[in-house]
Amino acid sequence: MPSIEVGQILEGVVTGITNFGAFILLPNGETGLVHISEVADTYVKDINDHFKKKDNVKVKVLTVNGDGKIGLSIRRASVEEKKEQPVRRSNPRKNTRFQGVIGVTFEDKLAKFMKDSDEKQQDIKKNTDSKRGGSKSSFRQGLE
Repeated sequence: MPSIEVGQILEGVVTGITNFGAFILLPNGETGLVHISEVADTYVKDINDHFKKKDNVKVKVLTVNGDGKIGLSIRRASVEEKKEQPVRRSNPRKNTRFQGVIGVTFEDKLAKFMKDSDEKQQDIKKNTDSKRGGSKSSFRQGLE
């Protein structure tokens, strides 16, 4: 039987559930405990909401004591899995980071923003000019 070492990620079977955690049968035949605080990243009120007996789970070995007690974690095993997944890099020449759901590029969004901004500026200028009475105020026209 292979020995269990701290840091290993193993698959096990839930053999028992208590109010403080779950007992997991490991591949080498030993049993370890997943404390309720190591089940999920969120608060776990009832461990039965997360799994039941005979469920297969991935666990990370946290501790192995001399008296045979093995401390396990389900939440840390899932974090390790996420780290191992390759990170998808985008091509910097394609503005994929800025693409929306329908494939609009950053340049398209910028062009639309500039067009909308110009239209708003023209509207503001028209409103301001009409309140003044045109391009030259009536007072100034009377002086000329």
